[in-house]
Amino acid sequence: MKNQHQPVAVEGYPFIGLFAFVSLFCAVVGWYCLTTISLGLTLFTVYFFRNPERYPPEDDNAIVASADGKIIFVGKVPEDRYFGGQEVTKISIFMNVFNVHVNRVPVNSKVIDQFYNRGRFFNASLDKASFENEQSGLLLETDSGVKLLSVQIAGLIARRIVSYPETGDLLERGRRYGLIRFGSRVDLYVPEGVEVSAKLGDKTVAGETVLGYLQ
Repeated sequence: MKNQHQPVAVEGYPFIGLFAFVSLFCAVVGWYCLTTISLGLTLFTVYFFRNPERYPPEDDNAIVASADGKIIFVGKVPEDRYFGGQEVTKISIFMNVFNVHVNRVPVNSKVIDQFYNRGRFFNASLDKASFENEQSGLLLETDSGVKLLSVQIAGLIARRIVSYPETGDLLERGRRYGLIRFGSRVDLYVPEGVEVSAKLGDKTVAGETVLGYLQ
């Protein structure tokens, strides 16, 4: 999968190249105010698409955050897509434009199904974003048979969800598996029997912050 070691996510290269070209052009023709603005946009784009290394905890039962950001919801919800309407725990992480937007695998697992739904672009911090916004989901299964659902959700500004895995892929916890451009959220659904340690308002670091433990 892409972006495993690059310091800047490859999806950012076209934007960085465009703003850098505009900066150079403006400098050559003497438009110094526009040069400063476009150079600032170039630097911000590099910052936005940064792709730092992360180091998951040693405990193989630990479930790690898929995204950098802030936990805006932790609670029981019915899940119809894959859990037959049973109550599961949903953990929602909101990413603002200043967070790292590369997403990571929460557990060692196999992709047993996936989906992509077109939708709206409400503010990703709103509850209705989980159901109405554009989104891409992976149904993951651990070696012990525990199923988790990880859903990338576009936000008010985000207009592009990138997810690398295919059904049948084996994923390693903490590895990069996709990204969402310009502000968004990731919802993780975990079934009964999973110990959840995440708390509302917690700040998360993708691939490192522990959200709970498999039993």
